[in-house]
Amino acid sequence: MKTVSNKHDVLGKYFAQHLSTMTSDISPKQIDRLWQDIVTRYGELQRAYHTLNHIEQLLVQFENIKHYLAEPHITALALYYHDVIYDPTRSDNELKSADFATDALSPYLSPEQCRQIHALIMMTANHKIDTLVDSDKYNDAAYLLDMDLSILGAPWPTYRQYAKAIRQEYAHVADDSYRDGRTAVLQGLLAHPKLYLTDHYCNQLETQARDNIKYELASLAAL
Repeated sequence: MKTVSNKHDVLGKYFAQHLSTMTSDISPKQIDRLWQDIVTRYGELQRAYHTLNHIEQLLVQFENIKHYLAEPHITALALYYHDVIYDPTRSDNELKSADFATDALSPYLSPEQCRQIHALIMMTANHKIDTLVDSDKYNDAAYLLDMDLSILGAPWPTYRQYAKAIRQEYAHVADDSYRDGRTAVLQGLLAHPKLYLTDHYCNQLETQARDNIKYELASLAAL
């Protein structure tokens, strides 16, 4: 339990740093209350992959690419909040998460900052960049979406654990239905000319990601 607590403390520390850098109109107590709300949400029992471990993995990615971002603090907050609402039986989790983030942060951030965070979270619904995004915001959105899909290009043992965790989250779905649905999702991913939007991630992860998806498809077909 101590390890988990320490991990939460580190994630909370970085959350506080990003938020306090963006506004001086917030107290440590208010930041901690926002953070505890996030911890509670990501600790819900229906989650197996979409936990704080997922956020930690994304923030490791973030530290490697933040120097490419125009507004790294906006992107970081979007990462923290992008799965804050997660119910595997619903299809509006991204909208609910975006609205949750806006409600939580609007007392402290500007309307424009909240709008940007909301838009970034909404783009994780279909992993496409909104055509209305300004050119100077496109790069940040591309990196956020690629970070969210970086698990696809992880080494196969890590990917396999991810696939098992996703199946666990959909335990309410019968095997046949899950196989058909998951197969359709994975085939849809393979149909894209490129899985990753940035050269950074495409060069590093594209080949491994496609191999992983093909391995999972083969395992699903054998069920």
